[in-house]
Amino acid sequence: MNAERKDAEPTPLTERKSETLSTLSRGMAVFEHIVVSGPVTAKQIAAWFGISAGVCYHILRTLEADGYVVRQSGGVYELGPHGYGLGRRLQQHSEIAPELAVILTRLFNATAETTFVAEWRSGAVLLRNFLTSNHSVSVGGLEVGYTGDMHARASCKSILAHLPVEQVDTLFAGVRLTSLTRNTIVELDALQVELARVRSQGYAIDNEEFAEGMQCVSAPYFAPEGVPAGSFTVSAPVERFRRNLPQLIERVREAANIASTLLASGRLRPLTPEQEPPADPARTERRSA
Repeated sequence: MNAERKDAEPTPLTERKSETLSTLSRGMAVFEHIVVSGPVTAKQIAAWFGISAGVCYHILRTLEADGYVVRQSGGVYELGPHGYGLGRRLQQHSEIAPELAVILTRLFNATAETTFVAEWRSGAVLLRNFLTSNHSVSVGGLEVGYTGDMHARASCKSILAHLPVEQVDTLFAGVRLTSLTRNTIVELDALQVELARVRSQGYAIDNEEFAEGMQCVSAPYFAPEGVPAGSFTVSAPVERFRRNLPQLIERVREAANIASTLLASGRLRPLTPEQEPPADPARTERRSA
């Protein structure tokens, strides 16, 4: 996993499937646009989503009444007090255990490269936190909470490799493995072969499978029951990655081992219960909107 790819532009609201054309979905889309874009006018919002001015103002009045947005002078809408409060609460929910934060920082300091910690939750590999190197190439678009492209990310392969083969088959059943680069694995059988290799060697490598010019190495950490709980990952530009690969492997495995030891001793509570319901595979694969 590296600094993930840029998200596609939002699909116009008028082109979304009819079953999603509800007041709630429209309101959420407009609210998200204001969060991402910053202060914006109703005219700009209407043009962006391809909706009428009347529909746009109706959505904005609803959001404003509930405090999610406020209307400033000049007809500019921006985040309101309820929106900021929601952001603070979401940030609190996304915080990782202090012990994992320390391990992540230790890994970052040891490698001077971009580092990530992820967890296995509800049938998906969830990005929990990352520290970005100031001399690394950024692909852009990476967000805490990202779960997509599990077939192409080292952080995901290191975890998937330690799940039963049947569970991986079920997870990807009916899911198209999107080709992101010329090296992306796009066949489930080939992915299973790769996962067997990862399981044997104890770590996973992203060989420019997610983004060209960047490679990653990842090692899993385990809950006391022996099931994967998450992974630590280092990402770097290809030339520097290959030059330092032995040291990077050693460092990510060390980080993962520390986390596993803390979980086994009870000093770190497992982030995810062993019995997690399977996720919707379509939700865990590539985000197109």
